Amino acid sequence: MDADVIVVGAGLAGLAAAHELTSAGKRVALVDQENAANLGGQAWWSFGGLFFVDSPEQRRAWIRDSVELAWSDWRGSAGFDRLDDEDAWAAKWARAYVEFAAGEKRSWLAGMGLSWLPFAGWAERGDLRAGGHGNSVPRFHVTWGTGTGVVEPFAASAHDAAAAGLLSFHHRHRVDELIVEGGVVTGVRGTVLAPDDAARGKPSNRDETGEFALRAQAVIVTTGGIGANHDLVRQYWPARLGTAPKNMITGVPAYVDGRMLAIAETAGARLVNRDRMWHYTEGVRNWDPIWPGHGIRILSAPSPMWFDALGRRLPQPYLPSYDTLGTLRYLRTTPELAGHDHSWFILTQKMIEKEFALSGSEQNPDVTAKDRRAFTKERLLGKGAPAPVEAFKRHGDDFVVAATIDELVAGMNKLTCTPLLDAAHVKAQIEARDRQLANKVTKDAQIQGIHNSRRYLGDRLGRTSAPHRVLDPSAGPLIGVKLHVLTRKTLGGIQTDLDSRVLAADGRVLPGLYAAGEVAGFGGGGVHGYNALEGTFLGGCLFSGRAAGRHAARSL
Repeated sequence: MDADVIVVGAGLAGLAAAHELTSAGKRVALVDQENAANLGGQAWWSFGGLFFVDSPEQRRAWIRDSVELAWSDWRGSAGFDRLDDEDAWAAKWARAYVEFAAGEKRSWLAGMGLSWLPFAGWAERGDLRAGGHGNSVPRFHVTWGTGTGVVEPFAASAHDAAAAGLLSFHHRHRVDELIVEGGVVTGVRGTVLAPDDAARGKPSNRDETGEFALRAQAVIVTTGGIGANHDLVRQYWPARLGTAPKNMITGVPAYVDGRMLAIAETAGARLVNRDRMWHYTEGVRNWDPIWPGHGIRILSAPSPMWFDALGRRLPQPYLPSYDTLGTLRYLRTTPELAGHDHSWFILTQKMIEKEFALSGSEQNPDVTAKDRRAFTKERLLGKGAPAPVEAFKRHGDDFVVAATIDELVAGMNKLTCTPLLDAAHVKAQIEARDRQLANKVTKDAQIQGIHNSRRYLGDRLGRTSAPHRVLDPSAGPLIGVKLHVLTRKTLGGIQTDLDSRVLAADGRVLPGLYAAGEVAGFGGGGVHGYNALEGTFLGGCLFSGRAAGRHAARSL
């Protein structure tokens, strides 16, 4: 045996599994096709949001949360409808995860050195139905250090284990096959790739220099999803979301290619819920890209106005920060819109200064560096938009800035092959919205949402601007943002039991094989069902990776 356990994939789920195994004194071989600079995988690039229930941050803002409320939100969002088959284990994982988020999750991570911003964010507010999709209360807790900070203690644990002789790194080793002997997974075979010193996230070569094989008592697959493989995204794009866009931008590095899904299936693993995926409609092209087609998601508060490609205001509940897949479905299934791959935000300088955040560790240097002074100075006390947001406004190809609607729409029309927007029509819709601000009461659903947002202390202090007219010159200039579909997460994958053991087509455990993280639908082959509540992707990697590592350690 080359190790007690082979972990395939050096992302967050793999590191969490390795941490549990080496903490129990087990020997681990950590195998990854990328170089050492990419330790932590795509989680390193994330905003670091984590889903907690009834947290100190919530209670500080007088938010009352509970397992019962969170579970109601999760079920309403997930819409599990394959409970006798593909969702059988996913629903069990979902309940276990909600209880974990309300219980041990925080103390476990705090014990690893993690801490969080003082107020929870209110992501994915939902479809405006009490029993439907969405978070009833703010639950998105941003980690000091962003995704980099979440990865940091688990990466340090791996390096410590390596120094102690318990973990060996096998970078630039691409797994091409799981070894199955007598119905038991006993190792991996693959290709040694040529050395490549590319910076983190940059594409690396696929030059083959040799072959390798490793054997162990168990293998844990933690290789992520299909977000960078647009061919697979299109292959499994569900009919309920209409047609896939002809042009999409990419929210994950190129190595998130989905290869191990087919490799695991060949070895006997059951793949489920392949038609469930999570892509964003608020993507913008990165003006300073790292990987091919690099896009960034705008995390907007509820004030910007959202228009389709033809210049019509989106109906509720398709509002900024509300219903991700509902908005995607609307844009891709409305017949006259399906031929267009974009939509638009129109907002004011006053809005962008408080309401725009950019998803990603590199777009939030103050939080990533855990610089509380810089965070307070720039985001709470400073004037103007945060520096990364301002850089996108100045340099981004998808941003238009103008003093008047006529000038703005003219600039927006220059960003499309055919001018599709009529300035008079756009202006009339904005004026209708602005008239609703004459009173404290309103029939406009978006303005109701703004008032609701500002009732929450965290949003009022640092996230949602005071209601104002879009056409108020003192709030300007006006800003138009061209929005693209941004590929991101795979919600289905390898079906597993609650110990992250892989299940075969007949429902029995496939001996010797575990799966965790996105490759397993973040647990059970699809813990989120059809919709995610946000802050649950990193947590799903941690929870499922921990389960795999703990069970494997107990079983050896």
